[in-house]
Amino acid sequence: MDAGGAGDGTPLVHASAQGRRGSAAALLDRPRGKSVPGPRAATTVGLPVGLLKTARPRQWVKNVLVVAAPAAAGELFSWHAAAQLVLVFLLFTAAASAVYLINDARDAEADRAHPVKRNRPVAAGYVPVAVAYAVGGGLAVLAPMAARTLCNPMTAALLTAYVVMQLAYCISLKHVLVVDLVVVTIGFLMRAMIGGFALGIPLSRWFLITTGFGALFMVSAKRYSEAVQMAGKAGATRALLSEYTTGYLRFVWQLAAGVAVLGYCLWAMEEGGVARTSLLPWRQLSMVAFILAVLRYAVFADRGTAGEPEDVVLRDRALALIGLVWVAMYGLAVANW
Repeated sequence: MDAGGAGDGTPLVHASAQGRRGSAAALLDRPRGKSVPGPRAATTVGLPVGLLKTARPRQWVKNVLVVAAPAAAGELFSWHAAAQLVLVFLLFTAAASAVYLINDARDAEADRAHPVKRNRPVAAGYVPVAVAYAVGGGLAVLAPMAARTLCNPMTAALLTAYVVMQLAYCISLKHVLVVDLVVVTIGFLMRAMIGGFALGIPLSRWFLITTGFGALFMVSAKRYSEAVQMAGKAGATRALLSEYTTGYLRFVWQLAAGVAVLGYCLWAMEEGGVARTSLLPWRQLSMVAFILAVLRYAVFADRGTAGEPEDVVLRDRALALIGLVWVAMYGLAVANW
């Protein structure tokens, strides 16, 4: 170092610069195989995260509907019921995740050309298509099998029907007018039914009517909002939207809202469901909260801002408060207070 630094020092600086350039060139010229471990490590870490994102964790909140039937029947207050409902929630989440994985694997090529969907893990390449198919197929088979072993045949049959129906929706039914609305609605209804199946609870006809048409109300309101917001370019996000008119979708959500309200009122007024020892007719009084909730939700539907149902409820404090009041009233009715 002292010898190289003799004179004015320029040779040392020049040599150092050359050395740095040489080192950089050497790094660039290294065989590509030697630099692979870094990216592989990143890919290994990113694959589980990519699979989790593809399973749509934000959508899992919908599966809380598995408690609907047991809650309506007042069958929530036991360790057995709680354990079964947690299990059913996990199984339904696995089944729904299987559908999302298979759907994204199937649509990967088309999603890459979409301005938003191209960021999905499968389309972006974080999750290989083969892996998405394998994990999705595995969950689609294992969830009903586990339900058959840990719950009962009816629960397994419902899960199997859900998976088959949703896969049919992904392949073709989402392109069929009206049928697409019905399939999504039935998916919500199945969530509400499966808790009753798992616990062996008979399902009231009014419960099924109210839940089914309530789901259709929210699904069609969401479609209507999408159609309003994407007027003139609806096919860019959901091709079938261009086949619907906003007037038709408005008619559907208004009809569904009316039938849901009527069904709930008949359910609440049903003599067999009235608690004779309660202080107040809580079940009948809950009709007020239910109707107010529908009217409040209809505000967002009418404005064309009704997106995902869970987002609408959590975003609007008034609607959330009305929902809590309804839950309290119905809970008092079930408890015979």
